[in-house]
This record gives sequence, C-alpha cells and structure tokens, in this order.
Amino acid sequence: MFKLKLLVFFFFVSGCLQHAFGQQLIDFKGTFEPLGNKVEILTDTNASLSLNQAIQSDGFKKSVSEYPNLGITPYAYWIKFTVRNSSSHNGLGIQLAQPTIDNVDFYQIDGDKVILANSSGQSKPFGTRLIRHQNYIYPVNVLPGQSSTFYFHIRSYKQLVLPLYLGTLEGVIINTANSDLLFGVYAGIILVMLLYNLFVYVTVKDVNYLYYVLYLFVVLLTQACLEGYIFRFVLSDRPVAANLSIYVSSALIGIAAIEFAKKFLSSKFYAPGLHKISYVFFLVYAIQIVLAFAGRFNTSYTIVLVAAMLSAIYVVIMAVVIAVRGYRAAKFFLIAWSVFIVCVVIYVLKDLNILFPYNKLTSSVLLIGSAFEAVLLSFALADKINIFKAEKEKSQEEALKALKENERIISEQNTMLEAKVVERTTELKQSNLELNKTLDNLRQAQGQLVEAEKMASLGQLTAGIAHEINNPINFVTGNIKPLSRDIDMVFEAMETIEQVALSDVGKDDKQKQISAYKEDLDFDYLVVEIKHLLKGIKEGANRTAEIVKGLRIFSRLDQDDLIKADINEGLESTLIIANNLLHDIKVVKEYGNLPKIECYAGKLNQVFLNLISNASYAIRQKFGDHKGGELLIKTTCHDEHMYITIKDNGIGMDDKTQKKVFEPFFTTKDVGQGTGLGMSIAYNTIKKHNGQFQLNSAPDEGAEFIIVLPLIFKIEN
Repeated sequence: MFKLKLLVFFFFVSGCLQHAFGQQLIDFKGTFEPLGNKVEILTDTNASLSLNQAIQSDGFKKSVSEYPNLGITPYAYWIKFTVRNSSSHNGLGIQLAQPTIDNVDFYQIDGDKVILANSSGQSKPFGTRLIRHQNYIYPVNVLPGQSSTFYFHIRSYKQLVLPLYLGTLEGVIINTANSDLLFGVYAGIILVMLLYNLFVYVTVKDVNYLYYVLYLFVVLLTQACLEGYIFRFVLSDRPVAANLSIYVSSALIGIAAIEFAKKFLSSKFYAPGLHKISYVFFLVYAIQIVLAFAGRFNTSYTIVLVAAMLSAIYVVIMAVVIAVRGYRAAKFFLIAWSVFIVCVVIYVLKDLNILFPYNKLTSSVLLIGSAFEAVLLSFALADKINIFKAEKEKSQEEALKALKENERIISEQNTMLEAKVVERTTELKQSNLELNKTLDNLRQAQGQLVEAEKMASLGQLTAGIAHEINNPINFVTGNIKPLSRDIDMVFEAMETIEQVALSDVGKDDKQKQISAYKEDLDFDYLVVEIKHLLKGIKEGANRTAEIVKGLRIFSRLDQDDLIKADINEGLESTLIIANNLLHDIKVVKEYGNLPKIECYAGKLNQVFLNLISNASYAIRQKFGDHKGGELLIKTTCHDEHMYITIKDNGIGMDDKTQKKVFEPFFTTKDVGQGTGLGMSIAYNTIKKHNGQFQLNSAPDEGAEFIIVLPLIFKIEN
C-alpha cells in the first residue's frame, strides 16, 4: 500500500510541489500549541477523494476556529497544513485529541515523497495506531530549518471536532499524560462515591442508594467510552463493539439518570403526570440504540445529543415542581442536579456548535459536572437519611404522647369496667348455663345426624353383604345334596366290588362282573360329577372368605386410630362390599403403585363407599337397568401426593349442584333415599387428612371426583 502511494506521487510531483509551496507555513518554535486556525479544510462529500486528488484540489478553505467543529455529517474531510521547524528539535509530535473519530488517515509528505502514512480510527483495531493511546498521536521528524506537509483524511458519524495540536514529542506525551491524570482523578471521585453509597445501601437498605450506585456506574462507563478508555483497555480488538458501546452507553446514562431522579424524588407520588412522561424518553433512547445497530450513526448520535439535553431539562422541571409541592429532598436534589444540567447543556451546545465553542474547558465540562454532581447528590442522599431520622423521632414522640393519653383513658375505663364486670358476671353465669345446655343439645343433634348417616350406610352395607354372601352359600348348600348322593353311590360300589373280589369265581369273571357293574353304574361320570361338585363348593367357600376378608378390611375396627394402610386394598374391599350396587355396571380399575400411608383407614373406606354409591345412583338414573354404565377407579402418585379418582358416566351435575354438593343435608336423591350428609362427612374426613376434593362434572357427562392426599400425614393443632 505504501509503495502504491509513492508511485502515485511520482506521477504528480510538479503539482504537489506547487501546491505545497502555495500554502501558509506554520512556523514551529518549540512550544505546544493548537493548530485549528492554521489548517485548511476540504469537504469530501462522497468520502471518495484520494490523497492525490486532495493534493491537486483547490477547494481547501482556511479554518478560522482554533478548534474546528465540523458538526454531525456523513461527509469526510481532508485537513492539510505545512510545518516549518524553526526550533532545535528534530522529533515533533502531532496530536488529534478526539478519541471517537471513526476513520483517521494520516500522511506526511516531504517534497515528492510520502515518508509516513497511517490508517486508524474508532472503526479499526486499536493496534493500528502509531502510539497506543486513545488520542491520535503521530511522532514525525522535521529537521530544523526544514518544512513538511501533513494531510489528514477524517470521517466520523459522531460529532466531529478537531482539537489538533503541534509540539515536541515530549510535550505531546506530557499533554496526553495530563489528560489521563485528569480522567484518573475523575474516575477516582466517581469510584469513591460509588463504593461509599454502596456501603450505605448495604447498611441502611434504602433502595435510593442502590439506584444511585447503578447510576454512578453507568456515568463512569459512559465517560470511559467517550474518552476512549473502553476501546483502549477493554475492546481493543473489537472496534465494532467499542464503537457501538458509545451509542449504547450514551442512551443508558440518560435512562439511568431519569430512573434515579424518579426514585429519589418519589415522582410517582408527587408528580404522577411528569412521572409518566419519562417513558417517552425511554422510547426515544430505545429508537436511538436501534438506529445505531442499524448503522444509522449520524441520526443516532444527533438523537442522543438532543435527548440528553431535553431529558436533563425534564428532570430539572420535575424537581422544581416537586420542590414547590413541599418535598424537601427535591430542593437538595435540585441544587446537586443543576450543576450537572448546566454542564450537560454546555457540552451538548458545544457539540452542536451553538453558543459555546470547543476548548479545554467545554470538552471537559461533562467530567467536571458529573464529578460535582456525584458528590452533591451523596450529600442530598445523606440529608434524606436525616429527614427520615427526624420523621422517625417525631413519629416516636407522637406515639409516646398517644400511649400516655391511652394510659389515662384506660385507667378511667378500668374503673367503669370493674363495676360493669360485677354486673355482667351474674348475667354471664346465667347465659353460660343456657349456652352450655344449647351446646349439649347441638352435640346430641349432630351425633344423631352422623349416626343416622352411619345407619343408612350400614343398612346399605348389610343388604350388600347379605346378597353377596347368600350367592356363594346357596351354591355350597345346593351342591351338598347331590354330592352326598354320589358319595353314597361310591360307598355302595365299594361294597359290591368287595363282594365280587371275595367270591370264588375266576379272575377273568371277577373283572367282567366289576366292569359290567361300573358300566351299569356310569362310574366315570360319577367321578367327574363329584369333582365338579367339590370344585363348586370350594369356589363358594373362597368367595365367602373373600367377602369376609373385604368386610374385615373395610370395617377397620381400629378406624379411630392412625394406621399404615394400603389405599388400593381399601378401594378393593369397598368394591367387594358394594358389588351388589354395581350390577350391569362396567368397573375399570387402574391401580397405581402406591406406598402405604398413615391414615384413618375405616373413615377413608366410608368415603370411598359413599362416592361409589353416589356414582352407582347417577349411572342408574341415566341407564336404568340397561348396560352402558361405567365406573373408573384410578390411583396415581406424584411428588408428595397421591390422587384417587372415582369417575362415572352418569347424569352429571350442573354448576349450581356442584357448588352445593358438600353442604350438609343437600341431596339430589328422592325422599327417603339419602340423608344429604354423606358428602359433607366425606369432605370433613378428607379435610381431616389434610387433603382436598377436586370435582369435574357437566350435565349428562358424568362426574369425576379426585381425592388428593398427602403421602406424609401431619396432625394439625
């Protein structure tokens, strides 16, 4: 690239020399000085002019400002100047103290040759700079008494100001060191305030301090981005990210400032209308960030400058309004914030080239203002603590006065109450006697109602057991008579065979006589019939034993004690007891693998019986004596609970019925078919187990009751 540039210059030596000698010389005498009003500027509207074209151009115009402010434009600019070294120093330094410029191309021309060239900027890796500093520093050699011409090709999508300096290399380095020192002092102040307020937040737990800490962090981050330190030390190999960080942090500082101000000033309470306006600024800042990521850098930076000034003014107006309304903290906030607002306005107007020119003071005004603001706002927060302390002391004093007044009133009332207590005691004794009598009557009535429900269930249970046991017993008794007859025939056959065996006839005749007798008796069928009758008696006995076992499990004589029980076993025993209710009803059992749980087993079995009985009734109401009814019994276990589902496809319930189903004395059955206490007792039983009912139903779509029980039962006091 360097050789290509040299070749270009060789073709245009004469034009270069004429142009170089035709411009004003900067006579360098060894002092560090700005060059802004000694350079010439050419606007490159298409950012396409080459170095050769710039050298030949006659469109350069002399700058009249010590620090040229070229505004926020998409244009590129060529800057040229010629230096004659009238000092005794060989090594000179040129400094461009504007870290955020996107593209900076530098050329030193001596005669007809490019003796130094460098291409760097915010859009290129940090390592492309001749000296690794956030400002652009170019060490150049110009012999005493000699001259050299310099060109800059500059383009920036942000505010383009040219603080251009010339001095000895040592002087330039000292100037940059002073800039670093100034920022170091600023960063130290902000960090001290940040850590101090963070410590206060941890101590007093006042969220205002946390908001302020976050705000200080964003302020420091933004200044570090604008001054080029983030690019230099953090994102040196990521120029795109470093460039975007300027736009993002500039928006974040506005958002953080508004949020802190709103929290500190309690704007939601004191100025709700102004409080809502803040969201407009948040939308503007969001748009600005989106534009930056979309590559619309000029528009984005213009928006952030205008939004910064307007949001600062907005915060001031909000603080003034709240202060006028009597909130003391707003006055201190206004004092602290005003310094920063003035600095922000000066900084923005400087960037917009309105009213305030660029100089060392205006370029550093944001650092100065934010440092002062950090210190003053800390004082404001401290005063807020004093306000809280004073309010607390006043509140305690008022509370003490109120306590003394209450004590006096209580003393007077005690005297009156003592007299009334004696009077009322006599009345209460009489009332207590009547109340105890009423309570005894209620307990007796409650006991009678519960017993009535138990007797109803017992009647249903007795009928079911009688029906279930009668079937296998009748089967046994029915088989006993033919079995007895067949056994007599076997005994008679044994006697006949014995007589034939003891007779004097030959062996062959004996076998013929026995075979003829067995055939005549149909002995083979007799054996088969005896086995069949015995099998029937065995099945009847087993069925009876199964019913008795189910009854024993269902009844649980120890039902008033907590025991470890198998819920699946309880459901199975209940189905056995209720078998007569389930005639022509298809029962689907889906038992899960359940652990035994501690419970009142007998009471749970009564709940199951009640639900199965109601399901059977609902199915009969829908299907009558026809088939089609179905009852699902399902158990599952998940996490720390077990789920018992009893679902039917009966007549179902509407919303009104579902709301009353657990109320005492509510029933949908005909008079004489139910007491209306079954579901109420079931509900209380499940509640006693720390469980709950879930009900899903709709008219003509059946009903689903889900019982949820904890796996670990805890007795509640």
